[in-house]
Amino acid sequence: MAVITQPTFCRFCHANCAMLADVEGDRVTAVRGDPDDALYKGYTCIKGRQLADAHNHETRLRHHMKRGDGGLAPVAPGAAFDDIAARLQAIVAQHGPHSVAVYSGTYAFQNSAAMFTAHAFAKGIGSRNYFTSVTLDQPAKVYTTLRMGHWGGGPNPFSGADALLVVGNNAIISHYGPVGGVSPFSPSRTLQDARARGLKLVVIDPRQTEVARQADVHLAVKPGEDVTLLAAIINIILSEGRFDQAFCQRHVDGLDELRAAVAGITPEIAAARAGVSADGIISAARIFADAKRGIASSGTGPEMSGDGTLIEYLLASLNIICGRFVRDGEPASPPRVFTAQTPRHAGVNAPMKLWGEGFPASRFRGLTQLGEEMPCNVLADEILTPGDGQIKALIVVGGNPVVAFPNQDKVVAAMQALDLLVCIDIRESETARHADYVLAPAMCLERDDITNLSEWWHETPYARYTRALLPPPGDTIDEWEMFWEIARRMNVPLRFAGGEAALDVRPTKTQILDLITHGCLVPPSQVRADTPDGRAIVYADKAPMVTPPPADAAEARFTLTPDAVIADLTARLAVAPDPGLEFRLSSRRTKHVFNSSGHQYAALQKKGTTNYAHMNPDDMARLGIADEATIVITARAGQVYGVAKASPDVRPGVISMAHAFGDFDTGLAGVRAHGNSTNRLVDETSGYDPITGQSRQSAIPVRVELVAAAVAAE
Repeated sequence: MAVITQPTFCRFCHANCAMLADVEGDRVTAVRGDPDDALYKGYTCIKGRQLADAHNHETRLRHHMKRGDGGLAPVAPGAAFDDIAARLQAIVAQHGPHSVAVYSGTYAFQNSAAMFTAHAFAKGIGSRNYFTSVTLDQPAKVYTTLRMGHWGGGPNPFSGADALLVVGNNAIISHYGPVGGVSPFSPSRTLQDARARGLKLVVIDPRQTEVARQADVHLAVKPGEDVTLLAAIINIILSEGRFDQAFCQRHVDGLDELRAAVAGITPEIAAARAGVSADGIISAARIFADAKRGIASSGTGPEMSGDGTLIEYLLASLNIICGRFVRDGEPASPPRVFTAQTPRHAGVNAPMKLWGEGFPASRFRGLTQLGEEMPCNVLADEILTPGDGQIKALIVVGGNPVVAFPNQDKVVAAMQALDLLVCIDIRESETARHADYVLAPAMCLERDDITNLSEWWHETPYARYTRALLPPPGDTIDEWEMFWEIARRMNVPLRFAGGEAALDVRPTKTQILDLITHGCLVPPSQVRADTPDGRAIVYADKAPMVTPPPADAAEARFTLTPDAVIADLTARLAVAPDPGLEFRLSSRRTKHVFNSSGHQYAALQKKGTTNYAHMNPDDMARLGIADEATIVITARAGQVYGVAKASPDVRPGVISMAHAFGDFDTGLAGVRAHGNSTNRLVDETSGYDPITGQSRQSAIPVRVELVAAAVAAE
């Protein structure tokens, strides 16, 4: 049978790399980067190159499964949707709409329609309980900085940056770069090229990451002291008059209050607390402030450290006082093809508070919705605690809460306590093991999709509409279709920006995407028509340009003093480092897996199967821990087993491990074959962010022992 090569793009992660797929009949045999794509130029990562194995893998579900006395067994699609819809209707009738919850995990974001349809379904029922993985890793970046206002034209783009200040973001491995930061497509080459043209790079990270190795200044901060370090950098910039004074005079309020809050944090004080040099702090501040363009940004780790809201506040303040924004007459950043267009002007959009009074509230910890999603911090308690509003049914799409959520034992108990748990997953994940139904979805090469997620990193109006290259096997269908099937049976409306989806006749994916992206620069149906070969297109003639605000408009201003942030900052800066447990466990990304995904594929297993505990060799020698020795890591909330790995790039006193890795409590027996999730060390009821609810999942105080020593002490 002839092999046909067709263009597509990867959806293993959010980078959406351009690919060529070899298809033989109804089977994909190989994938590789597309060298003719103008943006990606043939780049792919090792995870994306496993798409053929992923589609054909023996563990992949090709039929929907229902749990019975003998475990999971195949069930006819119609029967599955009939029963799920009937049970949901009964639960809503007895317990009210908030008794049903939906969680969109990381893989829901990789499908251009799944997350939006899941959200529409929850809203159609009338439930406040819609959750996503955003509140697990970076909620402050998404929800809390808008209270300071935001610039209509967007931040300085990466291509013209003179300097970057990067806190805990290793884009070369994670393929995640904030807007204006290192792009997620071919990040290593992109950064090398930028350095060659003169980009100055400051990295704040407790280990010498792949990005930090290219830095002009690397500050190997003690985990948990990012706030102190950033405060010192701002103090230097303000006290030396290196900020954009004209920009601040015109657009910024609260500068004096911020100046007073950080005035006492000298380079020497910050150096002592953060474990870096005072000269390095001064150099970092001057490099960033003296550049004409560039941004300061963070990654997942700092937001998980317990200070996420304050860290993002300080980074936003750095960008504001240095005026790091696109000005009138320049291209908007980013241009955003599939996102609803907003005025792209050289001015401040008024501050927005996306939580608190007026937003639906949880029953726990005083937390409310962030935007239109509830913080994951409360999900387990909302399930386990009786009373009005108790969650009785949960639909999980593209996620794995048992591995990803804090307090793993509690999450398992919650999954088991539900009246109905439905998981939409390509395999029987650790969460799906507790499900009443596991619905099998079509995978990325078997569905139409658009690049609406990755466009936030594109500096040109780059758009792609890819067609399905393969027929979905067995009973598999697109995730959005599953919600449509259930909604149709329940008569639940699915409302999108462009109107309601028809429930009498199944819409096409293109129709759904047009409804989702209503008000965008170019609708998906038009991109599809413009690209019959399925390749990307750049709408250069439609690139939005930044213009001044209307002369008669009341001009908003940034505020550096939203809510009680100055008091919060002052209190945090007054707190000395935790004198308790000796080590700090810091989260990291792993090149060959994507959280709890990818472990089953042969090529990725060869890169390692355990969640290594990376430690400085001097720490290991002092404790008598040999390389590859089994250790037990104990925090105040629990313990996990790990395999020690000597890593000179990790600063002393730090253990570096991947977040959301492994299985449920693989313990000592499975530590090398599966690894353990560090979420067993986290309690979501203490040390959480009071706004976002985010738990402290990095910079966790821990102690470390050899397993033999720990066992002998018991």
